[in-house]
Amino acid sequence: MLCYEGKISVFTFLTGVIFALLPKFLFRLQFETYSLYFQNVWLTYVVLYILLNFLIIIAFRGFIYQVAVRATSLGYAFGIGILIYLTAPSSWQMFGIYTSVMATFHYSEFLAITWTNPSALSLDSFMLNHSIEYGIAAFVCWMEFIIERYFFPEMKEPHFVSWIGLTFCVCGEILRKLAMFTARKNFNHIIQSTKADGHQLVTHGVYSFSRHPSYVGWFYWSIGTQLILQNPFCAVCYTLISWRFFQQRVLLEEMTLINFFGQDYVDYQKQVGTGLPLISGYKFDL
Repeated sequence: MLCYEGKISVFTFLTGVIFALLPKFLFRLQFETYSLYFQNVWLTYVVLYILLNFLIIIAFRGFIYQVAVRATSLGYAFGIGILIYLTAPSSWQMFGIYTSVMATFHYSEFLAITWTNPSALSLDSFMLNHSIEYGIAAFVCWMEFIIERYFFPEMKEPHFVSWIGLTFCVCGEILRKLAMFTARKNFNHIIQSTKADGHQLVTHGVYSFSRHPSYVGWFYWSIGTQLILQNPFCAVCYTLISWRFFQQRVLLEEMTLINFFGQDYVDYQKQVGTGLPLISGYKFDL
């Protein structure tokens, strides 16, 4: 069962999607009327977003407001992404898919925690403020797409590479969420320094063929986002940087897990690999 915060997030996320798609599908015949008031139809979406946030301020307070405003914004971004794909010039279409994929990832991270481990729920569960480096990486990939599209628009036309990237993202998302639902209360976005009561070593389900399925899913998802955009520079950079990040993350996490579970985790390491290419993890024989 979803906790209250989860239910609010679902309602506000879907509200954001509806508000984003409303002008296109409900008032599509009235865009000429809109143009009498707005020189650019996209201004309509700015006004709708402001209106949506005003309604949220009226309806919610405190932590629930913080949840609602994030879920609504992600829903709105998801809807705008669909709108871009359906209506924008073909060289922009895959940016629309990318936008919806990003919104889905960040919202589903929060939703999965509300379902599996609500005691660990926080605004950080949206993963929107993951790190400064994460924000810089996103900005760089947007700039690469815009610059390459400006000089070589044919380079950003829908291509099978983009659909391979979308497949990476979908499969990566599914694997990561399966890991979260399998581990449930044993999953946390932050590496724990002390063993919580009831913390168990999970070795079944997707953990039976990968020690870190959530990282594997995220690794291939990150690469997939750049394949969707057909960003050659960022595709290479994301692969190398993500690999380095998860190599260090796995080492740190496995040192902690060995401290928590001792020989049981060492035995698990011998039976199951990390699932990440060329990353063996932390080795320590007791």
